[in-house]
Amino acid sequence: MSGCRLIMSRLHLLFGLLGLLVADVADVADVAAAAKPLNIVLLYADDWRHDTLGCAGNPVVRTPHLDQLARDGVRFTQNRVTTSICGVSRASLLTGQWMSRHGNRAFDAFKTPWAETYPGLLRTNGYHVGHVGKWHNGKFPAEKYDFARAYSGTHWITNRDGMRIHVTQKNEDDALEFLRTRPAEKPFCLTLAFFATHAEDDNPRQYLPQPASMALYRDVAVPVPSNATDASFRRLPSFLANEQNEGRVRWRWRFDTPEHFQESMKDYYRLVTEVDATCGRVLAELTRQGRLDDTLVLFTTDNGYFHAEHGLADKWYPHEESIRVPLIVRDPRMARTTRGRTDDSLTLNVDLAPTLLAAAGIKAPRALQGRDLAPLYLAPRKPAWRTEFFYEHPTITSIHRIPSSEALVRRDWKYILWPDFGTDQLFDLRADPQEENDLAAVPAQATRLAALRRRFHELKSAAR
Repeated sequence: MSGCRLIMSRLHLLFGLLGLLVADVADVADVAAAAKPLNIVLLYADDWRHDTLGCAGNPVVRTPHLDQLARDGVRFTQNRVTTSICGVSRASLLTGQWMSRHGNRAFDAFKTPWAETYPGLLRTNGYHVGHVGKWHNGKFPAEKYDFARAYSGTHWITNRDGMRIHVTQKNEDDALEFLRTRPAEKPFCLTLAFFATHAEDDNPRQYLPQPASMALYRDVAVPVPSNATDASFRRLPSFLANEQNEGRVRWRWRFDTPEHFQESMKDYYRLVTEVDATCGRVLAELTRQGRLDDTLVLFTTDNGYFHAEHGLADKWYPHEESIRVPLIVRDPRMARTTRGRTDDSLTLNVDLAPTLLAAAGIKAPRALQGRDLAPLYLAPRKPAWRTEFFYEHPTITSIHRIPSSEALVRRDWKYILWPDFGTDQLFDLRADPQEENDLAAVPAQATRLAALRRRFHELKSAAR
């Protein structure tokens, strides 16, 4: 009897090993199937911070399609931007460079040669390349794309046939046209740059979703952030804690009363859900065409957003609400066991250009400063990765409206410099994640502060 048990035990072990082998072979087959240059679809939303997703724990907003994308890929939970404003962040996306190198200081064209941008390199290497939606980097170079549709600024626009259409619906129509008219024999790259959820700044209502969305969130009370208080606003440096500060001006446009806060946030979340629905239809079209499993799909945004934290609205400053943004990557080369995971590596918007180029088998230019993300989810062992980065933002209009800011950002500590005023700050992010208690003047932190200042200047020099 004991001999039979031994034989059965060994048979179970053998079948178990065979099962593992089959699973490994399936994963290898997945990778082999995607060994050729991948198609690329970049879903790029506007003014969403890291927690504006159901899968990121948001208790209100509904993003079922992006949640599914995260289940099919990897969600990077500590992704950040190197400059939190539309134009600069988009230039960093295109070039893989910090503002200090590419030269777009908010509303300019970047100085990096087009031939060194990811769309330029992809097109040179045989890709059918399209851009749909927001541009924000000087004159749109339509001639550099095979499919070029650039527009933004308002939520309702006039289409080519003279019809009024919501900007997110136009984003969707144009993206689907690109996918349905592309040449079948060429790899493709589509950048779908949504305008939503950017506010319509000159409109008293700010956020204008589609009529069919107005039933969403109607009976929900959106939680108010615990530091959306006057006391938090007054704890900011004096040059920020004044009514001229553009972040405070826009707070009055959106969040200055409890009723106004609820109205603004519900409309904002309606725009979010509309973008999610369009992302779902783009993914469905890739599936219909049989292209989803040879396409690298990424979802991210250009910057974060204050939802009344610190008594502010919008972005610009180095606080976590402003600089931390979502990033989801669905890569057909991923092992099945990798899909659905989260990754807390410190990733940046400058990493996207090298990631896209590597997926196409194209060598990145030497001037590019980011890193290919794929080894974080493809390599058997996680590679050594950054533990800190340099943040920068220019003065906009005047030092009283949007002052310049710089920072050294780590997981546990953040050093902020306000160059226009010669003021620095220090925050212990582990103990104080809302950045309410500035420790720069605390004697016990003097040694740490000096060390962070030195490292800050090293990283600032390296960004040029």
